[in-house]
Amino acid sequence: MNGLTEAKLRSLAGARSFERGRDYTDAVSGVEFDEDRITAFVHGTERYEVELVLGGTRGPVGECDCPYGQEGNFCKHLVALGLAVLARKADVPRLRKEARDRKRGLDGWLSGLTREDLLTLVREEMAEAPGLRRRLELRAASARGDLAGIRSRVRELLDIGPFARYGYVEYADAHAYAGQAGQAVSAIRSLTASGRAADAIVLTREAIESLIRVVENVDDSDGSLESVGADLADAHHDACRAAAPDPDELAHWLVSHTLRDACELTDIDPLDYADLLGEPGMAALRRYAVEAWQANRTGWAEKYLMERLAKSGRDIDTVIAVHAADLAPNGHSHLLIARELDTAGRTAEALEWAERGVRETEDPATVDTALVDHLAECYTRTGRLADAVTLRRDHFAARRSLLTYQQLRAAAQAADRWPAERETALTLLRADGDRVLIDILLDDKDIDAAWQAATACGAHDGQWLTLADHSRPARPADALAVYLRLAARLAPQTGNATYEALVSLLLNIRDCHHHLGTPDDFTTYITTLRATHKRKRNLMRLMDDHGL
Repeated sequence: MNGLTEAKLRSLAGARSFERGRDYTDAVSGVEFDEDRITAFVHGTERYEVELVLGGTRGPVGECDCPYGQEGNFCKHLVALGLAVLARKADVPRLRKEARDRKRGLDGWLSGLTREDLLTLVREEMAEAPGLRRRLELRAASARGDLAGIRSRVRELLDIGPFARYGYVEYADAHAYAGQAGQAVSAIRSLTASGRAADAIVLTREAIESLIRVVENVDDSDGSLESVGADLADAHHDACRAAAPDPDELAHWLVSHTLRDACELTDIDPLDYADLLGEPGMAALRRYAVEAWQANRTGWAEKYLMERLAKSGRDIDTVIAVHAADLAPNGHSHLLIARELDTAGRTAEALEWAERGVRETEDPATVDTALVDHLAECYTRTGRLADAVTLRRDHFAARRSLLTYQQLRAAAQAADRWPAERETALTLLRADGDRVLIDILLDDKDIDAAWQAATACGAHDGQWLTLADHSRPARPADALAVYLRLAARLAPQTGNATYEALVSLLLNIRDCHHHLGTPDDFTTYITTLRATHKRKRNLMRLMDDHGL
């Protein structure tokens, strides 16, 4: 059966869902076979509809409308159906043939009915199935051009009332609501297909408004409602393509919608309408965008729209004006402008903006580090090595860290000015008494100075460990003192991660005793440690593994 086996079901579902699915095999009902499709109901906390598709090169795939299945998982209900089918494996060929025969029989019977009999049948089915009745009502309203009727029905389909408990659609009901909302999209598309695209534009926009009003009251964790929004966006674009609305009116709506807080629900991009707007419409689009931006120059949506429109028209000066109207206090906006100008080949202006960004940052400690990097790279590229050193020195003075020190060192070495710069930098750090001095001296491989700084300023355990690791061959006694202190803190603790860290220290302690020529002292230390912590079996085992 195209790869349907217990092993395959376990692989698809995972061991936990597979075992839970075994308990649901008796809850499977209404199994129906098609060529490569098997559907059924599985009764759990609710009745779930499940479907297995057996065709395909990768074996069976499935869908279930339970919450776990809606997230794309092969759930326990699908396992239950698969196991139920496997239990009837010998009957499957016969059941498929019977399904084909039933389908042919139904088609033949329907074809033989008179018009009156078909109408009677459809009316009877509509009375039994309200969902079918509503779908056919929409089709009928579309066929006769009943815009008011379609509008009313679309509003009903987008109403969260029937799904909302206490005014909110919870996760368990969101998928069903999104499915109903999807019917509204289909109804709108039918208008476009029947030559009423202008009406479809109106209804699409009304539907988008309705969806925006309710989206905050729906738990759309699985993105079902977002998919409906995307479908509405596509329906709007298709209707506009068919109806060719007034370019100015379309441009105004696109800008207004794009600047709304909930515009991400549809993710409509005004530039996707460029061919429909034409030159007059694009001009109107830019005009409305500029008006909106001038009214709110610091608005993120307004700035983003202006920037995109300017870039699409290769209007670099407008891009700069947008950023310049709302300069960030840390120089980030200056960096964006400098990059745009560099891309446009206007390097002198780019450099001026970058320098201005550094200069105008009120607190040098908060300057955008990417701006400093950009400007330093510009200086280096143009041979202004002294300026690069000055920039890096000022940045280090404002923000004293290992990274800014390393950047200063690289710039100063390139300018052949490192010894003097290093002494100035270390003088600042010693005056601060900051532990970053230890990291910097370690990075410089100045181990003796790092020991002095750690002794004078104090160091955290990680720094002491690094110092000991670097110093073990040359200063084994100092390193040993560090390792013993750290090991004494770890020894009372438990846990495999602690044991691994302790064993690493013990190996270093042994190495120190080797350098000092005191192996007997180490033997005594280890013997005492083992006696004290012999109940920690994992620690003892790990020590055995390392010959301790």
